[in-house]
Amino acid sequence: MTPTVYAGSAYIGGMKRMIPLILAASLAASASFAEEPAEESGKSLMNRGFELFMDGLRQEMAPAMDDLKDMAGQVGPSMRSFLQEMGPALAEMMDKVKDWTRYYPPEMLPNGDIIMRRRPEAPGQEPAPDTPAPDGAPEAAPAPDGSTDI
Repeated sequence: MTPTVYAGSAYIGGMKRMIPLILAASLAASASFAEEPAEESGKSLMNRGFELFMDGLRQEMAPAMDDLKDMAGQVGPSMRSFLQEMGPALAEMMDKVKDWTRYYPPEMLPNGDIIMRRRPEAPGQEPAPDTPAPDGAPEAAPAPDGSTDI
């Protein structure tokens, strides 16, 4: 019986018990260190994913955007001409019609005229003050007692 062998086996036996503790501590430490960069890389991964998504969207939309530019180039001059010719008439109509909710949508008649029919007034509602008198009709002045002759 040699005392050195006994001391050596006791040393190894003690190490065998310490290995799981050291291994558990190192795994816990490595996991905590791995979490910190994961948050940063998670943010960068989100940013990178968003950039890739936007790049793909841009590439998919490029032909449609080119077509839109071409169409704007073709329609632009005629639209500018239309607004120069019709702009004053549209502005005058906008001044006359204050409340668009009082009218039905425009209708085109068979002869090509476009009309806008006025909606009937709700019961108990007074006519709108912006209602112009029909062409050629005399303006009705209220009588002194507040009534109007029809």
